[in-house]
Amino acid sequence: MKQKFIKIHPSDNVLVALEALETGTEIQWNGTTFLLQEAVRAKHKFAQMDLMKGDRIFMYGGVVGKANKYITQGEALTVDNVSHETEDFGNRDQNLLWEMPDVSQFKGRTFKGYHRSDGQVGTANYWIVIPLVFCENRNVNVLKDAFLEELGFVPPNKYKSYVRKLVNSYQREGTHNDSVVLEEEHINVSPIFGRMDGIKFLTHQGGCGGIRQDSEALCALIAGYLNNPNVAGGTILSLGCQNAQIAILRDKLNVLNPNFDKPLYILEQQKEGTEEALLVKAIHHTFEGLTEANKTIRQPAPLEKLTIGLECGGSDGFSGISANPAVGHVSDILVALGGKTMLAEFPELCGVEQQLLNRCVNDTIANKFVHLMNTYSAAAVAIGSGFDMNPSPGNIKDGLITDAMKSAGAAKKGGLSPITDVLDYAEYAQKPGLQLLCTPGNDVESTTALAGSGANIILFTTGLGTPTGNPIAPVIKIASNSKLAKRMPDIIDVDAGAVITGEKSIPQMGEELMEFIIDIASGKRKTKAQQLGQDDFIPWKRGISL
Repeated sequence: MKQKFIKIHPSDNVLVALEALETGTEIQWNGTTFLLQEAVRAKHKFAQMDLMKGDRIFMYGGVVGKANKYITQGEALTVDNVSHETEDFGNRDQNLLWEMPDVSQFKGRTFKGYHRSDGQVGTANYWIVIPLVFCENRNVNVLKDAFLEELGFVPPNKYKSYVRKLVNSYQREGTHNDSVVLEEEHINVSPIFGRMDGIKFLTHQGGCGGIRQDSEALCALIAGYLNNPNVAGGTILSLGCQNAQIAILRDKLNVLNPNFDKPLYILEQQKEGTEEALLVKAIHHTFEGLTEANKTIRQPAPLEKLTIGLECGGSDGFSGISANPAVGHVSDILVALGGKTMLAEFPELCGVEQQLLNRCVNDTIANKFVHLMNTYSAAAVAIGSGFDMNPSPGNIKDGLITDAMKSAGAAKKGGLSPITDVLDYAEYAQKPGLQLLCTPGNDVESTTALAGSGANIILFTTGLGTPTGNPIAPVIKIASNSKLAKRMPDIIDVDAGAVITGEKSIPQMGEELMEFIIDIASGKRKTKAQQLGQDDFIPWKRGISL
């Protein structure tokens, strides 16, 4: 018989509906039988026992909320009867035990990547064009228009063709024609530089006008993108007078990698004179750089050369049961093989701090995590918000009614391995193992940061459907449920819904995902985000505008 509900951890006092349950449904659990007091939607929770006002709600073995009122056995948990609550956290428990997963099927395996002189290996080969300040966004877009079609990196825009057909119909008939349909145009695109995955033109709203720390962080982020093994080289446009100075970028790059030797061209408009002079020079240098970057070929590399970013967005009540634990198993596999993984989104680690502290390999790392969490939380409170306000309307609608509940499931992406480092925003991953990266919970700001910290692949779980991608790091979308995977196949790469139905175990799903990662890393497949050209890039601004 198909399981209709689940208890995630033995110490939990709530159960999770795996499908919609009607009022009066008989629940048999651990020798007791009771009836649901009301209908419970799939992904939502209901009380396993009577809960008094003030009682703590336990899920995943930890506190995820408290009862605002008396909740009877079999009553659904909602934003009306439950509020955010977390456990306090203190010192690191030094009795760290971890049983590594069986990695025999991946030992000795390789992927075909782009080897860089510093020892890093890319899963892609991109050239990036990026401004140091928003004043140069227009010039970046002019370069984009000049390059992409001419070099064959842009597939035909079917929507442009659709608009053209509507215009033609209107000119002929003088009215809108509902019979015009959207059609695929099957045109082969052959890039001039066949060993390049593309040129990525990034724009942003930073570099000046805010606090100086934000401009420094932006320079550190750009340095991280240039140093990322998926990037072959770059063209940087500067106005000249902005806070994010060329000297700061060079300093950040030198600290990150003193032996940086990729082709890099930095142009300053106020020195070049006319806009035309700037753009002609930028085009010439970029083309020259592309000819060099195109000489690099894919070669075998051990899996330990992968650096995987762990991300979620549009999460639902199934994310922490299926997709996130499967990604966590992948993280454990890669760590066991000697690779790197990064767990981001600090607002979505609220309530699981002690569990993560206990996994830190030393007190220095643990203390850094505590400092970053407390500083971030205090900054949110200072402007009238807080981590408790993190869940979005979509999260709440699909079962994640408190931030602690959301965080407990989100942390599952980090698996069970020891935490070898804690990174502030724009710090680069250097050590093997699982690392925590301080980023916002915002999907794009977080994926932007992961790539800037060296991720050459990003795993992105979603329960509601999020089209987020990244300009340089392939983003693999994993659906928490099969309904989503079937409804939005254009953005979902892997369906983890079989875990919910019981057809696959977490280890089986993780191993299947690992095989998919190897194919993406080797260039055998493109992610859906890559196919859609989903190049999201938003640097994090911590400060105010001045």
